[in-house]
Amino acid sequence: MRRMIPLRAFAFFLFISTSAVLSFAQSASSPVTVFVNDRTRVDSWQWFAAPPKTNSYAYVESLLRLGITQRIRRWDWQLEVSQPAILNAPGNSISPIPAQGQLGLGASYYASNSNNSYPAAAFLKQAFLRRQFGESGKDLRLGRFEFIDGQEMKPKNPTISWLQTNRIAHRLIGNFGFSNAQRSFDALDAHYGKGNWNITAMAGRADQGVFNMNGNPQLNVDIQYLALTRSEWKQHVLWRAFAAGYHDGRTGLTKTDNRALAVRAADRQNIRIGTYGGDLLAAIPAGPGQFDFLFWGALQNGRWGPQSHRGNAVALEGGYQLAKVATTPWLRGGWFRSSGDDQATDNKHDTFFQMLPTPRVYARLPFYNLMNSTDSFVQLMDKPIRSLALRSDLHWLQLTSNRDLWYQGGGAYDNKVFGYIGRPANGASSFASIADISADWQASKNVALNFYYAYAQGKTAVVAIYPSNRNMQYGYVEFVYHWGIDQRTGTK
Repeated sequence: MRRMIPLRAFAFFLFISTSAVLSFAQSASSPVTVFVNDRTRVDSWQWFAAPPKTNSYAYVESLLRLGITQRIRRWDWQLEVSQPAILNAPGNSISPIPAQGQLGLGASYYASNSNNSYPAAAFLKQAFLRRQFGESGKDLRLGRFEFIDGQEMKPKNPTISWLQTNRIAHRLIGNFGFSNAQRSFDALDAHYGKGNWNITAMAGRADQGVFNMNGNPQLNVDIQYLALTRSEWKQHVLWRAFAAGYHDGRTGLTKTDNRALAVRAADRQNIRIGTYGGDLLAAIPAGPGQFDFLFWGALQNGRWGPQSHRGNAVALEGGYQLAKVATTPWLRGGWFRSSGDDQATDNKHDTFFQMLPTPRVYARLPFYNLMNSTDSFVQLMDKPIRSLALRSDLHWLQLTSNRDLWYQGGGAYDNKVFGYIGRPANGASSFASIADISADWQASKNVALNFYYAYAQGKTAVVAIYPSNRNMQYGYVEFVYHWGIDQRTGTK
């Protein structure tokens, strides 16, 4: 707690000093805009029982982001400082039994910050310069920034927009926005498009962050991305074709896969993976509402150290929304499957690799991800009033290969650890069932209050590791404040 005050003072000092230095650029035609984002979340975990270590605990996440942005003719720039802190990360939530490991994300924060229960830091979150070329949709950006795959265009159709944000984006590349330190890239990206189509290219290097409160250092992890996105049929259809390259040169780390520990420890070769795929979204008016349809698929090849790599994943989803009912209830269902590795001793790695995603978008109870998993689900959404969004999901999870691992995590975030955790399947495919509910209330223009609760019942794969209690509970209450002011007019 005592570290947090000077760090926040430093963040404010850096932000104000930078604002003063750059104020010379302000003019009547190109105002500087200042913005503040503050997020405070209280998390509570009851992990699958793993005595004698703690499996029930609570902690607080605090994230302050301060930024300045300005547009001058065809140029714009942004500078942003982040100050994350964790209060009361549990020091007794890492089991001495290797298979049981970290008991929830509180344990991840504790372990990733040198076993510190009160880690905090301040660092440069974003700093980029962007050049606009003529009309909207043509630009080039260089610097440090957040990047999310699947959001290359902004659909005008609200159903397509929701599906893009919540069911397509972040699957392979994301900012890990649910975590406290999050993820940025030191990169170059470009957009070229007009009207109903867009081409996006990006190449960069991932920065530290996520569970490590210091997000300043670069990682020896590179990403390249190219996508063509197009809107069809009067904004009722949106499709994308993409290709991504991934390279992890952190050869001093032990990879997470289903090989024996001694074999993995001796592997000091790079990871190089190509991912190729596409997706299709559709919203089709029918009667008092509309049907929605989603397809997403990807194939992978490359090298996993000394092994050849092959992976694949596919998602199919659909639903119906009553658009003419005041609360617009929306019922959806879907199925996802990603490949796992059936043979640990051959020269092949067949587990689908998720690269650098934001896993919590697709695993709202964040104890699994989209690697070696099969997920059948239904979800119901409603808006009793415009400012309140309700959602509830039911998931039935299996491990695709019972000879592979139960994977957790969202990719590289530190130079000391691999970024993914794996627990043995022990020959079982039956994994877990989940029920959850959330309520997101936009209380005012500047303030949001969010609530989430989930309950999971572990199946055979979980019971083999946590025989004392197969059940898990997780919930949080979150306060979000956003404030922005135009320094020319003084208006928010």
